[in-house]
Amino acid sequence: MRIRASHEKPSAKPTKKKSAKKAHAHAKPKKRRVLPPTRQAAPVEDRPIPVRKVKLANVPSESVASDEARKLAVDIAAAALEKKAVGLEILDVAGRTDYADFLVLMSGRSDRQVAALAEGIEEALRKSGRRAHNIEGRESARWILIDFGDVVVHVFQEEIRSLYDLEGLWEDARRVPPPSDSAPTTNNCPSAPTRTASRIRSALVTRKSSPTI
Repeated sequence: MRIRASHEKPSAKPTKKKSAKKAHAHAKPKKRRVLPPTRQAAPVEDRPIPVRKVKLANVPSESVASDEARKLAVDIAAAALEKKAVGLEILDVAGRTDYADFLVLMSGRSDRQVAALAEGIEEALRKSGRRAHNIEGRESARWILIDFGDVVVHVFQEEIRSLYDLEGLWEDARRVPPPSDSAPTTNNCPSAPTRTASRIRSALVTRKSSPTI
């Protein structure tokens, strides 16, 4: 036994250290934060093209299209029927858009027929003194757009037509009955200001992603 000297201070009692294992055992378990599952966006090429119907306010109850534009649309349809166009429709969009009064839609069963339809329409109208302002899409012959000013012609291959569905886009537009098989008549109607076909095509595609009015 060691005798403590008078000048020595009593030593402090050693404290017991808790083991890390015991401290961990008594500690409250932390709740793990569960994150919601992330939704991966589909690739751009796999996303369907949204189609929204065109509904505009203050649309006149009666057609405001000119007689010249109406006759031009009917003559274009007659020339297309001579070339065996499929699914021909004439849409009266006067007062609903600023680039045309009529849209003439039709289909061909192959790229050759689509090209032949566009060529036949252009040739028939040229004989009657009316020339197209611009033509686009001849190279691929999948969707040929012919701009006659007040009348815009769309010649599709069938799968492209169903993809863009312009009939559904202009569901509320008036329908003009297609003519019987007859050659277009001569009518020297005044030419409208030149518009580029790319502007018209862009306006149609843009409407698919624009909000419904």
